[in-house]
Amino acid sequence: MRETEPARPLLRSWEANERLHALVPGGAHTYAKGDDQYPQDLAPVISHGRGAHVWDLDGNQYIEYGSGLRSVSLGHAHPRVTEAVRRELDRGSNFVRPSVVELAAAERFLATVTGADMVKFAKNGSDVTTAAVRLARAVTGRSLVAICRDQPFFSTDDWFIGATAMPAGIPRSISELTVSFPYGDLAAVEELLRRHDGQLACLVLEPATQQEPPPGYLAGLRALADRYGSVLIFDEMITGLRWSPAGAQGLYGVTPDLSTFGKALGNGFAVSALAGRRELMELGGLRDPRERVFLLSTTHGAETHALAAAMAVLDTYVEEGITARLHELGERLAAGVREVAAGMGVGEHVVVRGRASNLVFATLDENGRPSQDYRTLFLRQLLAGGVLGPSFVVSSALAERDIDRTVEVVGQACAVYRKALDAQDPTPWLGGRPVRPVFRPYA
Repeated sequence: MRETEPARPLLRSWEANERLHALVPGGAHTYAKGDDQYPQDLAPVISHGRGAHVWDLDGNQYIEYGSGLRSVSLGHAHPRVTEAVRRELDRGSNFVRPSVVELAAAERFLATVTGADMVKFAKNGSDVTTAAVRLARAVTGRSLVAICRDQPFFSTDDWFIGATAMPAGIPRSISELTVSFPYGDLAAVEELLRRHDGQLACLVLEPATQQEPPPGYLAGLRALADRYGSVLIFDEMITGLRWSPAGAQGLYGVTPDLSTFGKALGNGFAVSALAGRRELMELGGLRDPRERVFLLSTTHGAETHALAAAMAVLDTYVEEGITARLHELGERLAAGVREVAAGMGVGEHVVVRGRASNLVFATLDENGRPSQDYRTLFLRQLLAGGVLGPSFVVSSALAERDIDRTVEVVGQACAVYRKALDAQDPTPWLGGRPVRPVFRPYA
């Protein structure tokens, strides 16, 4: 198998990246989109996208994975979604009182996520997850928050960022109010609850990500939260719709007290949701005699076009069996990647992980350790072959020929990977500095 040709020139993208850094801290509005996440001088700036393909400013076309950080699961400019949005744009997007679209969207959402009694919409995942934490603290009268330490991100707010490798600007007194637990270990959660008995307001976790929950784990968390009086919060930003239209809670049959949704919910449009039990959610309302919680109050949280997008997405998932389609595509991709990696002798180094609808890959060095250098080599070869793939998270817009082409490019990348392993040095194939983790204390 031939080695991939040198990467395509990205002169216009390079110039645009320089201008972005002069005007936008980090050069992007989300750290995960930063050019430090890509090989040096190979961070394309996108001109437009359609379906599962995007084009950069230099006219290069790519098959795209992980679109919009997993938010665009139906593909770019999906006709059913864009038509729903266009209809509302002509009717006005924001008013001084609630729109009837807010009622329709709430009814549609709760008809899908049947474990929740009430829902409140916002624009991003951080806001609704922080609102869930605030609500848990209010209802329990407790201050400590327990987060799953094996999961990368819950919010941009202090209660979470203070527990990361980038806590600058957050008082230690805030950071000390967040503790952590490992995923999949009920005994560790029980020990944490016992040690902080009467102090933990909530348990916050993604119900599943790269590993399936061990048998009985989620039900065990539900029982422990009830026994110790803590609120169980599922962050369904990733699992929402991709695991089932109702998220992981719908697939595994365990209902949290509160859950948060976003990403795939809008297919790229800005919409998120906090959902939960009426007893808790009413604390943020106007019909409860208890002390009120300032839950969520967002000027743009209920823009009609974004809620119309969410309704169109939910309808499409349910009516067209999108979750099953994502799994079919992901299984085809995972099988192909594993086959070509094994064929090139790097099957233990280029490793596909996760649920079929949410695949990521690990790049391991000659000693089997995660390697940013080898990730850089791999990404560089993917880009050269026309695959923009920081992950292997599929959208339903991918065609089987896209998957097959991706597998071909991965095979070419694995051939280079093998050479680097044999040399015990990937440096000649990096093209510059390696990619870097998002959470690091210094640039």
